[in-house]
Amino acid sequence: MNDVFNPKLQRRTLLKTAAAGSAVAYAGLAFNPLTGEAAPLVAKDLNGSVGEPAVRQDGGLKVSGQARYAIEHAIEGMLYGVAVQSTIPAGRITAIDTQAASNAPGVVAIYTHLNPLAINPATPFIKGGAATENFTPLQDDVVRWNGQHIALVVAQTFEQATEAANLVKVSYAATPAIIDPDDSRAKAQPIDDLQARWGDAPAALASAAVRVEGVYTTPREYNVPMEPHACIAHWQNEKLTVYESSQWVGGARNVIAQWMGLEMGSVRVVSPFVGGGFGCKVAPHPHVAMACSAARLLGRPLKVALTRAQTFTSYGGRPRTGQRLALGATREGMLVSVVHDGWNETAIDDTHLEPSTSVTALMYATPNMLARHSIIPVNTVNPGWMRAPGENISTYALETGMDELAVKLDLDPIELRLRNWAAQDPKANIPWTSRRLREAYAAGANAFGWSERNPKPRSMRQGRELIGWGMAAGTYPVWRTPGEAKIVIHRDGRIEVLSAGTDLGTGTYTILAQTAAEVLDVPTRSVKVSLGDTDLPRAPIAGGSQLANNLTGAVYAAAKLARSELIRVATRDPKSPLHGMVAANLVFKNGRIKPSQRPGKGISFGDLLAALGKERFEISADTFKAGATEADRHAAAHGFSQMQLPTTGGVSAHSWGAHFVEVRVDEDFGTIRVKRMVAAFDSGRVYNPKLAESQWMGGMIMGIGQALFEEGHIDRRDGRVVNASFADYVVPVNADVPEIITIDVGLPDLQASALGGKAVGELGIVGVAAAIGNAVYHATGKRIRDLPFTLDKLLA
Repeated sequence: MNDVFNPKLQRRTLLKTAAAGSAVAYAGLAFNPLTGEAAPLVAKDLNGSVGEPAVRQDGGLKVSGQARYAIEHAIEGMLYGVAVQSTIPAGRITAIDTQAASNAPGVVAIYTHLNPLAINPATPFIKGGAATENFTPLQDDVVRWNGQHIALVVAQTFEQATEAANLVKVSYAATPAIIDPDDSRAKAQPIDDLQARWGDAPAALASAAVRVEGVYTTPREYNVPMEPHACIAHWQNEKLTVYESSQWVGGARNVIAQWMGLEMGSVRVVSPFVGGGFGCKVAPHPHVAMACSAARLLGRPLKVALTRAQTFTSYGGRPRTGQRLALGATREGMLVSVVHDGWNETAIDDTHLEPSTSVTALMYATPNMLARHSIIPVNTVNPGWMRAPGENISTYALETGMDELAVKLDLDPIELRLRNWAAQDPKANIPWTSRRLREAYAAGANAFGWSERNPKPRSMRQGRELIGWGMAAGTYPVWRTPGEAKIVIHRDGRIEVLSAGTDLGTGTYTILAQTAAEVLDVPTRSVKVSLGDTDLPRAPIAGGSQLANNLTGAVYAAAKLARSELIRVATRDPKSPLHGMVAANLVFKNGRIKPSQRPGKGISFGDLLAALGKERFEISADTFKAGATEADRHAAAHGFSQMQLPTTGGVSAHSWGAHFVEVRVDEDFGTIRVKRMVAAFDSGRVYNPKLAESQWMGGMIMGIGQALFEEGHIDRRDGRVVNASFADYVVPVNADVPEIITIDVGLPDLQASALGGKAVGELGIVGVAAAIGNAVYHATGKRIRDLPFTLDKLLA
């Protein structure tokens, strides 16, 4: 019995089988069990450094405590600020009593709307800027949500500021608040730009031979990075340096400059290390505005750190969403209609989009489609981006609906998906750059042992545990934004790669070092990468799973140019030992330039520079189109206007994945455990398998949290986040994480990016919640459509 319910192919089995040269098959596709690739198999290019599982360059710094995060900088004379937040969801402040707080030990200043800070509004991204919210703190007496910043207390120490903040007394005139999207006073606002429509979907649905329909909801979810938000603002005359935990120092620079009324050249943002972000550190939030303005007034550096509880209300996580999805099909399982209406909550006077239509119009072929999305303003902090915004929730409804249709048709869920294969982008009507999703189905199914599944619900068990197997597919777009990079070769042999892009912990330091090392033929460890500083060459956002593809392209171009220039000066400068040689006969080998047809070690880069009398050799390159202006470069580094759609260039660029999950459900208590997970991904060329596996697995683990644990509980009386702590907002821990196998089925896709890579970081979470929900249904026969899948819903 155990053989039936354990993975068909465990890791060691995969290795042994591959060594024997055997293969297995699913749905008519040949499968290599070692690589997880389906035919036609193309050999991976592992020459050089790109594609090899190099260890993280920043790993040693982090485990030894040498990685300096934003809050850890120490500046002489630094003060400390603590935010005071509202305790009602809507109304006005009628009085703020700060006398006791002002008299507390160490207090330097207290700022409120009665003693305001000079902060200008910043342009939000939806209007072409880089800010993620309209809200500007301490400018009026209006309260818009429970937890809004209404005062800033500054003191000599953090403890003194915290104590004084607790002494601030606030009186309010409350007004009726809209807490829930289902409140009768809440009004949905359709977003026409997010609509997908072709054919006559309602009519086709009404006449379809087979129909399924459901309403799927997701709660508020919070990014909860390990590193809470904190910043240090340091003015030196009219120059401002901000140490900020940021996914995008260029965008932060833009927002801060607008807040302070400065030219961007007067603002420097530094963020070499980030302790997690998952979307919530794309732009600086209002506490940063308060810190910068107060530091300017006081003439001293100021550190403002949010408490863990404040991170639940100082910025928004994934909003609550709802989706009504109806699928119509023939009795053979061919889709004839998709009707999808979704919504997400947003702030009462702001806009955030979590589009439920992101995947609906892409995944499957159908002659009739109607997908619409709305926003519903409520009294909440403006929601924000969280890993795979839009794609995540859109896939949850669609892939659950597809499983319901498979059950109704008595079809294997994979077979249903293959019958509705989209040979090109159905919405844009253009070809895919690549779509190895069939290969992902085959590789994942074989590694999981999907063929052993008994499709009947409640048919598989072990003792008092019901066993469920579920699957789902997913996709994430390939966003592209141009960027810059510089390579510096020093006389002492050091090689530097410089860019303002940030490393969220995804491995950007390592991948860029590998890229330069491959072109220059040097060990990866000999390349030092500097990131996360607006003084460095301009770079786009570390978000949308795009930075690795964008910056490897720029570094590759810079390294190729450096290689050409080194050969040029080596052959043409009379002081060079290689002067007069034919450039085509020179090769790079282990950090040296040497004649290809002669024995000997040639000359090292450093020795060449010494012979030429140069201390360093600098080369810059970028991925901008020819003729790009300085304004284009400026816009790409500081806003979203240069961010290219996945359909740019007449082709549609996306990553793909297929998830397979086994759950165990206790028949008596209704508890759900994820037993094992297998996923196969097409992310194009994988620059570093170790880092890619880590990212895929991280997304899958976040998917476990979304499916089984994470839920922001809002008090309907006053809009308070009830579980604003790690004690009450539950995320997966090691004991919740099962065996996970990830399989790479991707091949280089040079239409998608300069080096052939596609999206990695956010792809891993897309489809996980649906796969777990489908497995729970298979185990129990009960379909739950409201996340998370908690035992109360299972037992109801």
